[in-house]
Amino acid sequence: MYAFVSLISSWAIPIMIVFIPLYAAYRKVPVYESFVDGAKEGFDTAIKIIPHLVGMMVAISVFRASGAMDLLIGWMRPFFESIGVPTEVLPLAILRPITGAGSLAFTTDLIEQFGPDSMIGRIASTVQGSTDTTLYVITVYFGAIGIRKAGYALKVGLISDLVGFVASIIICFLVFT
Repeated sequence: MYAFVSLISSWAIPIMIVFIPLYAAYRKVPVYESFVDGAKEGFDTAIKIIPHLVGMMVAISVFRASGAMDLLIGWMRPFFESIGVPTEVLPLAILRPITGAGSLAFTTDLIEQFGPDSMIGRIASTVQGSTDTTLYVITVYFGAIGIRKAGYALKVGLISDLVGFVASIIICFLVFT
């Protein structure tokens, strides 16, 4: 079964890269012109989201440099220690909704320090796959299309991130202990 899945994985993208333009040509879609039009739209979108990206990066830098993240983790640490959760993963719970690159770098550091098969490595990996960059998504994507009232989306996204974090811990403890 593993060999079959590996075979499909290795051929899926090359087949799609060949199939899609061939199918578009068969349907008489101007492939190159469509590609160029899409690239123009992508460039325009990239220009529109730059201010939102800069604002988000500044906010993340201020949050970390001000010590607010360390303060928040300090408040959470006693509770998590009392229930036996490794406190090394707490910064990931805060970073993940804010920044994908920052949380991935932190996860990589945890895995390098504790190992991929440690409980910390497993929880960090599961959190990374079970949560999203909610604030980034709302800031960049909602800003790019002009949505100004994102309060409900923010609440639902952050609650989903919290549920993903807690579920990751519970599932890792159920599966790996």
